[in-house]
Amino acid sequence: MTRRTVRIAMNGVTGRMGYRQHLVRSILAMREQGGLDLGDGQVLWPEPVLVGRREQALREIAERHGLTEWSTDVDAVLADGRTDIYFDAQVTSARVGALKKAIAAGKHVYTEKPTATDLEGALELARLARAAGIKHGVVQDKIFLPGLLKLKRLIDGGFFGRILSVRGEFGYWVFEGDWQEAQRPSWNYRAEDGGGIAVDMFPHWEYVLNELFGPVTAVSAHVTTHIPQRWDEHGKPYAATADDSAYGIFQLESGAVAQINSSWAVRVNRDELVEFQVDGTDGSAVAGLRNCRVQHRSATPKPVWNPDLPVTHSFRDQWLEVPDNTEFDNGFKAQWELFLRHVALDEPYHWDLLAGARGVQLAELGLKSSAEGRRYDVPELSL
Repeated sequence: MTRRTVRIAMNGVTGRMGYRQHLVRSILAMREQGGLDLGDGQVLWPEPVLVGRREQALREIAERHGLTEWSTDVDAVLADGRTDIYFDAQVTSARVGALKKAIAAGKHVYTEKPTATDLEGALELARLARAAGIKHGVVQDKIFLPGLLKLKRLIDGGFFGRILSVRGEFGYWVFEGDWQEAQRPSWNYRAEDGGGIAVDMFPHWEYVLNELFGPVTAVSAHVTTHIPQRWDEHGKPYAATADDSAYGIFQLESGAVAQINSSWAVRVNRDELVEFQVDGTDGSAVAGLRNCRVQHRSATPKPVWNPDLPVTHSFRDQWLEVPDNTEFDNGFKAQWELFLRHVALDEPYHWDLLAGARGVQLAELGLKSSAEGRRYDVPELSL
Protein backbone atom coordinates (compact mmCIF):
# COMPACT_ATOMS: atom_id res chain seq x y z
CA MET A 1 0.00 0.00 0.00
CA THR A 2 1.20 3.51 -0.86
CA ARG A 3 0.47 6.22 1.69
CA ARG A 4 -0.97 9.43 0.23
CA THR A 5 -1.03 12.32 2.69
CA VAL A 6 -3.72 15.00 2.60
CA ARG A 7 -3.08 18.05 4.77
CA ILE A 8 -6.24 19.56 6.28
CA ALA A 9 -6.38 22.99 7.93
CA MET A 10 -9.04 22.56 10.63
CA ASN A 11 -10.49 25.84 11.91
CA GLY A 12 -12.85 25.65 14.87
CA VAL A 13 -11.61 22.52 16.64
CA THR A 14 -11.61 24.33 19.99
CA GLY A 15 -15.42 24.23 19.84
CA ARG A 16 -17.49 21.25 20.97
CA MET A 17 -18.60 20.03 17.55
CA GLY A 18 -15.35 20.79 15.74
CA TYR A 19 -13.33 18.99 18.39
CA ARG A 20 -15.41 15.92 19.19
CA GLN A 21 -17.14 15.05 15.94
CA HIS A 22 -14.75 16.34 13.29
CA LEU A 23 -11.29 16.04 14.85
CA VAL A 24 -11.59 13.15 17.31
CA ARG A 25 -14.36 10.96 15.88
CA SER A 26 -13.59 11.61 12.20
CA ILE A 27 -10.02 12.59 11.29
CA LEU A 28 -8.23 11.01 14.25
CA ALA A 29 -10.47 7.94 14.03
CA MET A 30 -9.39 7.51 10.41
CA ARG A 31 -5.75 7.67 11.50
CA GLU A 32 -6.38 5.09 14.23
CA GLN A 33 -7.77 2.67 11.64
CA GLY A 34 -4.63 3.09 9.52
CA GLY A 35 -5.92 5.73 7.13
CA LEU A 36 -8.60 5.63 4.43
CA ASP A 37 -8.23 2.78 1.95
CA LEU A 38 -8.85 4.26 -1.49
CA GLY A 39 -9.11 0.81 -3.05
CA ASP A 40 -6.47 1.45 -5.71
CA GLY A 41 -3.40 0.44 -3.75
CA GLN A 42 -3.33 3.77 -1.93
CA VAL A 43 -4.14 4.66 1.66
CA LEU A 44 -5.08 8.27 2.26
CA TRP A 45 -3.55 9.63 5.45
CA PRO A 46 -5.25 12.77 6.86
CA GLU A 47 -2.78 15.20 8.47
CA PRO A 48 -4.67 17.82 10.52
CA VAL A 49 -3.29 21.32 11.04
CA LEU A 50 -5.18 22.93 13.91
CA VAL A 51 -5.91 26.61 13.35
CA GLY A 52 -7.80 29.21 15.34
CA ARG A 53 -7.48 32.22 17.61
CA ARG A 54 -6.91 30.55 20.99
CA GLU A 55 -3.25 29.59 21.15
CA GLN A 56 -3.37 27.84 24.51
CA ALA A 57 -6.40 25.75 23.56
CA LEU A 58 -4.81 24.71 20.26
CA ARG A 59 -1.58 23.73 21.99
CA GLU A 60 -3.43 21.66 24.60
CA ILE A 61 -5.46 19.78 21.98
CA ALA A 62 -2.36 19.10 19.89
CA GLU A 63 -0.44 17.77 22.90
CA ARG A 64 -3.39 15.66 24.03
CA HIS A 65 -3.51 13.83 20.71
CA GLY A 66 0.15 13.83 19.74
CA LEU A 67 -0.29 16.32 16.90
CA THR A 68 2.58 18.59 15.90
CA GLU A 69 1.01 21.20 13.64
CA TRP A 70 -1.13 24.07 14.89
CA SER A 71 -1.22 27.81 14.22
CA THR A 72 -3.09 31.01 15.03
CA ASP A 73 -2.09 32.41 11.62
CA VAL A 74 -4.79 31.09 9.29
CA ASP A 75 -3.49 33.14 6.36
CA ALA A 76 -0.05 31.54 6.65
CA VAL A 77 -1.55 28.04 6.70
CA LEU A 78 -3.62 28.84 3.60
CA ALA A 79 -0.56 30.25 1.85
CA ASP A 80 1.32 27.02 2.52
CA GLY A 81 1.40 24.98 -0.67
CA ARG A 82 1.28 21.76 1.32
CA THR A 83 -2.23 22.52 2.60
CA ASP A 84 -4.82 20.66 0.52
CA ILE A 85 -8.13 21.24 2.31
CA TYR A 86 -9.58 23.97 4.52
CA PHE A 87 -12.27 22.91 7.01
CA ASP A 88 -14.43 25.41 8.88
CA ALA A 89 -16.37 24.82 12.12
CA GLN A 90 -16.23 28.40 13.44
CA VAL A 91 -19.18 30.50 14.51
CA THR A 92 -21.40 31.21 11.51
CA SER A 93 -20.62 34.93 11.41
CA ALA A 94 -16.91 34.23 10.77
CA ARG A 95 -17.43 31.55 8.14
CA VAL A 96 -17.94 33.43 4.86
CA GLY A 97 -14.78 35.50 5.12
CA ALA A 98 -12.64 32.49 5.99
CA LEU A 99 -14.10 30.33 3.20
CA LYS A 100 -13.53 33.09 0.66
CA LYS A 101 -9.86 33.26 1.65
CA ALA A 102 -9.51 29.49 1.35
CA ILE A 103 -11.17 29.42 -2.07
CA ALA A 104 -8.99 32.30 -3.27
CA ALA A 105 -5.94 30.33 -2.09
CA GLY A 106 -7.04 27.41 -4.28
CA LYS A 107 -7.82 25.05 -1.39
CA HIS A 108 -10.60 22.51 -1.45
CA VAL A 109 -13.14 23.46 1.24
CA TYR A 110 -15.32 21.44 3.58
CA THR A 111 -17.51 23.32 6.02
CA GLU A 112 -20.13 23.13 8.71
CA LYS A 113 -23.48 24.72 8.08
CA PRO A 114 -25.05 27.15 7.72
CA THR A 115 -22.52 28.21 5.11
CA ALA A 116 -23.50 31.88 5.46
CA THR A 117 -25.85 34.15 7.36
CA ASP A 118 -27.90 34.90 4.22
CA LEU A 119 -28.68 33.33 0.86
CA GLU A 120 -26.72 35.90 -1.12
CA GLY A 121 -23.55 35.05 0.81
CA ALA A 122 -24.14 31.30 0.47
CA LEU A 123 -24.64 31.53 -3.30
CA GLU A 124 -21.57 33.72 -3.67
CA LEU A 125 -19.46 31.03 -2.01
CA ALA A 126 -20.84 28.38 -4.38
CA ARG A 127 -20.11 30.58 -7.42
CA LEU A 128 -16.59 31.37 -6.24
CA ALA A 129 -15.86 27.69 -5.64
CA ARG A 130 -17.13 26.72 -9.08
CA ALA A 131 -15.08 29.46 -10.74
CA ALA A 132 -11.97 28.36 -8.82
CA GLY A 133 -12.44 24.75 -9.90
CA ILE A 134 -12.00 23.42 -6.37
CA LYS A 135 -13.78 20.56 -4.62
CA HIS A 136 -16.28 21.74 -1.99
CA GLY A 137 -18.54 20.05 0.54
CA VAL A 138 -20.96 20.92 3.32
CA VAL A 139 -21.56 18.80 6.43
CA GLN A 140 -24.98 17.15 6.20
CA ASP A 141 -24.45 14.60 8.92
CA LYS A 142 -27.96 13.54 9.91
CA ILE A 143 -28.63 11.53 6.75
CA PHE A 144 -25.66 9.33 7.74
CA LEU A 145 -27.14 8.46 11.15
CA PRO A 146 -28.27 4.85 11.75
CA GLY A 147 -31.92 5.75 12.36
CA LEU A 148 -32.25 7.73 9.14
CA LEU A 149 -30.26 5.16 7.16
CA LYS A 150 -32.81 2.56 8.30
CA LEU A 151 -35.60 4.95 7.30
CA LYS A 152 -34.06 5.36 3.85
CA ARG A 153 -33.85 1.58 3.54
CA LEU A 154 -37.61 1.42 4.16
CA ILE A 155 -38.30 4.16 1.61
CA ASP A 156 -36.12 2.54 -1.05
CA GLY A 157 -37.82 -0.80 -0.40
CA GLY A 158 -41.31 0.66 -0.95
CA PHE A 159 -42.44 -0.05 2.61
CA PHE A 160 -44.63 3.06 2.97
CA GLY A 161 -46.59 2.94 -0.27
CA ARG A 162 -47.50 6.56 -0.96
CA ILE A 163 -45.95 8.78 1.71
CA LEU A 164 -48.53 11.15 3.19
CA SER A 165 -46.78 13.09 5.93
CA VAL A 166 -43.66 13.54 8.01
CA ARG A 167 -43.74 14.75 11.61
CA GLY A 168 -40.50 15.75 13.28
CA GLU A 169 -39.72 16.66 16.89
CA PHE A 170 -36.30 17.98 17.77
CA GLY A 171 -34.90 19.65 20.87
CA TYR A 172 -34.23 19.62 24.56
CA TRP A 173 -34.05 22.04 27.47
CA VAL A 174 -30.95 24.21 27.26
CA PHE A 175 -30.37 25.61 30.73
CA GLU A 176 -30.51 29.36 31.01
CA GLY A 177 -27.10 29.48 32.69
CA ASP A 178 -28.07 31.07 36.01
CA TRP A 179 -28.46 28.09 38.35
CA GLN A 180 -27.12 25.42 35.97
CA GLU A 181 -24.46 25.92 33.31
CA ALA A 182 -25.87 26.05 29.77
CA GLN A 183 -24.90 23.12 27.56
CA ARG A 184 -24.71 25.28 24.42
CA PRO A 185 -22.52 28.39 23.86
CA SER A 186 -24.09 31.77 24.49
CA TRP A 187 -23.56 33.02 20.92
CA ASN A 188 -26.27 30.58 19.83
CA TYR A 189 -28.80 32.90 21.48
CA ARG A 190 -27.53 36.23 20.06
CA ALA A 191 -28.76 37.11 16.58
CA GLU A 192 -25.90 39.58 16.14
CA ASP A 193 -23.44 36.68 16.44
CA GLY A 194 -25.28 34.47 13.95
CA GLY A 195 -27.31 32.57 16.53
CA GLY A 196 -30.85 31.25 16.33
CA ILE A 197 -32.44 27.82 16.04
CA ALA A 198 -34.01 28.52 12.64
CA VAL A 199 -30.66 29.29 10.98
CA ASP A 200 -29.17 26.30 12.81
CA MET A 201 -31.81 23.63 12.23
CA PHE A 202 -33.74 24.56 9.06
CA PRO A 203 -30.63 23.79 6.95
CA HIS A 204 -30.67 20.32 8.55
CA TRP A 205 -34.35 19.82 7.77
CA GLU A 206 -33.82 20.95 4.16
CA TYR A 207 -31.33 18.20 3.37
CA VAL A 208 -33.11 15.54 5.45
CA LEU A 209 -36.39 16.20 3.64
CA ASN A 210 -34.75 16.64 0.24
CA GLU A 211 -32.63 13.49 0.48
CA LEU A 212 -35.35 11.22 1.87
CA PHE A 213 -38.67 12.57 0.59
CA GLY A 214 -37.95 15.09 -2.16
CA PRO A 215 -37.56 18.86 -2.57
CA VAL A 216 -39.32 21.37 -0.32
CA THR A 217 -41.55 23.62 -2.43
CA ALA A 218 -43.12 25.87 0.22
CA VAL A 219 -42.63 26.81 3.86
CA SER A 220 -44.75 28.32 6.60
CA ALA A 221 -43.13 28.93 9.98
CA HIS A 222 -43.54 30.48 13.38
CA VAL A 223 -40.26 31.44 15.01
CA THR A 224 -40.01 32.80 18.54
CA THR A 225 -37.80 33.39 21.58
CA HIS A 226 -39.37 31.67 24.57
CA ILE A 227 -36.51 32.46 27.00
CA PRO A 228 -35.68 36.19 26.69
CA GLN A 229 -32.76 36.27 29.13
CA ARG A 230 -29.84 33.90 29.58
CA TRP A 231 -26.47 33.85 31.36
CA ASP A 232 -23.19 33.52 29.46
CA GLU A 233 -20.05 31.47 30.12
CA HIS A 234 -18.89 34.03 32.72
CA GLY A 235 -22.17 34.04 34.61
CA LYS A 236 -23.27 37.41 33.23
CA PRO A 237 -26.89 37.93 32.13
CA TYR A 238 -27.56 38.89 28.52
CA ALA A 239 -30.58 39.46 26.31
CA ALA A 240 -31.40 36.48 24.10
CA THR A 241 -31.91 38.26 20.79
CA ALA A 242 -32.04 35.07 18.69
CA ASP A 243 -34.94 32.64 18.40
CA ASP A 244 -34.82 29.47 20.50
CA SER A 245 -37.84 27.73 18.95
CA ALA A 246 -39.06 27.31 15.38
CA TYR A 247 -42.21 25.54 14.22
CA GLY A 248 -42.28 24.79 10.50
CA ILE A 249 -44.66 23.30 7.95
CA PHE A 250 -42.98 22.23 4.72
CA GLN A 251 -44.82 21.33 1.51
CA LEU A 252 -42.95 18.70 -0.50
CA GLU A 253 -42.87 18.31 -4.27
CA SER A 254 -44.44 14.85 -3.91
CA GLY A 255 -47.54 16.33 -2.28
CA ALA A 256 -46.59 15.07 1.18
CA VAL A 257 -46.50 17.51 4.09
CA ALA A 258 -43.75 17.74 6.71
CA GLN A 259 -44.23 19.41 10.08
CA ILE A 260 -41.11 19.82 12.21
CA ASN A 261 -40.82 21.46 15.62
CA SER A 262 -37.37 22.60 16.78
CA SER A 263 -36.83 23.95 20.27
CA TRP A 264 -34.18 24.57 22.90
CA ALA A 265 -36.98 25.24 25.38
CA VAL A 266 -38.68 21.84 25.49
CA ARG A 267 -38.29 18.94 27.91
CA VAL A 268 -37.82 15.57 26.26
CA ASN A 269 -40.64 13.05 26.36
CA ARG A 270 -39.54 10.81 23.49
CA ASP A 271 -36.99 8.08 23.01
CA GLU A 272 -34.37 10.25 21.25
CA LEU A 273 -33.55 13.94 20.95
CA VAL A 274 -34.89 13.96 17.41
CA GLU A 275 -37.61 11.72 16.01
CA PHE A 276 -39.42 11.63 12.68
CA GLN A 277 -42.74 9.86 12.17
CA VAL A 278 -43.46 8.98 8.55
CA ASP A 279 -46.97 7.88 7.62
CA GLY A 280 -47.82 6.19 4.33
CA THR A 281 -50.70 4.29 2.83
CA ASP A 282 -49.02 0.93 3.47
CA GLY A 283 -47.14 1.57 6.69
CA SER A 284 -45.58 4.00 9.15
CA ALA A 285 -42.22 4.40 10.86
CA VAL A 286 -40.69 6.40 13.69
CA ALA A 287 -36.97 7.04 13.25
CA GLY A 288 -34.51 8.71 15.60
CA LEU A 289 -30.75 9.10 15.65
CA ARG A 290 -30.12 5.36 16.06
CA ASN A 291 -33.38 3.46 16.17
CA CYS A 292 -36.33 2.96 13.86
CA ARG A 293 -39.69 1.32 14.56
CA VAL A 294 -42.37 0.33 12.05
CA GLN A 295 -46.04 -0.56 11.87
CA HIS A 296 -47.28 -2.15 8.66
CA ARG A 297 -50.77 -1.74 7.26
CA SER A 298 -51.49 -5.42 7.92
CA ALA A 299 -50.61 -5.05 11.61
CA THR A 300 -52.23 -1.67 12.28
CA PRO A 301 -54.67 -1.83 15.23
CA LYS A 302 -58.13 -0.27 15.08
CA PRO A 303 -58.37 2.32 17.84
CA VAL A 304 -61.79 3.67 18.77
CA TRP A 305 -62.10 7.04 20.47
CA ASN A 306 -63.81 6.61 23.81
CA PRO A 307 -62.75 9.05 26.54
CA ASP A 308 -64.96 7.25 29.07
CA LEU A 309 -62.75 4.16 29.23
CA PRO A 310 -59.08 3.86 30.26
CA VAL A 311 -56.56 2.67 27.68
CA THR A 312 -55.74 -0.95 28.44
CA HIS A 313 -52.85 -1.45 25.99
CA SER A 314 -49.60 0.28 25.07
CA PHE A 315 -49.57 1.91 21.64
CA ARG A 316 -45.76 1.81 21.63
CA ASP A 317 -45.77 -1.97 22.06
CA GLN A 318 -47.63 -2.33 18.76
CA TRP A 319 -44.55 -1.29 16.75
CA LEU A 320 -41.63 -3.47 15.60
CA GLU A 321 -37.95 -2.51 15.78
CA VAL A 322 -36.04 -2.36 12.49
CA PRO A 323 -32.85 -4.44 12.88
CA ASP A 324 -29.43 -2.92 12.26
CA ASN A 325 -28.43 -5.56 9.67
CA THR A 326 -25.09 -3.79 9.27
CA GLU A 327 -22.44 -1.94 11.24
CA PHE A 328 -22.96 1.81 11.29
CA ASP A 329 -19.97 4.14 11.48
CA ASN A 330 -20.02 7.64 12.96
CA GLY A 331 -22.09 9.83 10.62
CA PHE A 332 -19.59 12.69 10.55
CA LYS A 333 -16.74 10.30 9.77
CA ALA A 334 -18.74 8.60 7.02
CA GLN A 335 -19.28 11.90 5.22
CA TRP A 336 -15.65 12.97 5.75
CA GLU A 337 -14.55 9.75 4.06
CA LEU A 338 -16.82 10.41 1.07
CA PHE A 339 -15.48 13.95 0.73
CA LEU A 340 -11.87 12.81 0.95
CA ARG A 341 -12.53 10.20 -1.74
CA HIS A 342 -14.10 12.97 -3.83
CA VAL A 343 -10.92 15.04 -3.45
CA ALA A 344 -8.51 12.15 -4.03
CA LEU A 345 -10.34 10.17 -6.72
CA ASP A 346 -12.89 12.65 -8.11
CA GLU A 347 -15.73 10.34 -7.08
CA PRO A 348 -19.25 11.83 -7.34
CA TYR A 349 -20.30 14.05 -4.44
CA HIS A 350 -23.40 16.27 -4.34
CA TRP A 351 -23.41 17.66 -0.80
CA ASP A 352 -21.67 20.81 -2.02
CA LEU A 353 -21.92 24.56 -1.41
CA LEU A 354 -25.03 24.80 -3.59
CA ALA A 355 -26.68 22.17 -1.37
CA GLY A 356 -25.57 24.27 1.60
CA ALA A 357 -27.16 27.34 0.01
CA ARG A 358 -30.50 25.53 -0.17
CA GLY A 359 -30.38 25.13 3.60
CA VAL A 360 -29.66 28.83 4.09
CA GLN A 361 -32.51 29.65 1.69
CA LEU A 362 -35.00 27.58 3.69
CA ALA A 363 -33.93 29.22 6.96
CA GLU A 364 -34.18 32.68 5.41
CA LEU A 365 -37.65 32.00 4.01
CA GLY A 366 -38.75 30.44 7.31
CA LEU A 367 -37.76 33.57 9.20
CA LYS A 368 -39.47 35.74 6.57
CA SER A 369 -42.60 33.61 6.79
CA SER A 370 -42.70 34.03 10.56
CA ALA A 371 -42.12 37.78 10.43
CA GLU A 372 -44.80 38.38 7.80
CA GLY A 373 -47.31 35.69 8.78
CA ARG A 374 -47.52 34.11 5.34
CA ARG A 375 -46.46 31.05 3.39
CA TYR A 376 -43.54 31.30 0.97
CA ASP A 377 -42.74 29.21 -2.08
CA VAL A 378 -39.20 27.83 -2.19
CA PRO A 379 -37.77 28.44 -5.68
CA GLU A 380 -35.19 26.07 -7.14
CA LEU A 381 -31.64 27.42 -6.85
CA SER A 382 -29.08 27.49 -9.64
CA LEU A 383 -25.71 29.14 -10.20
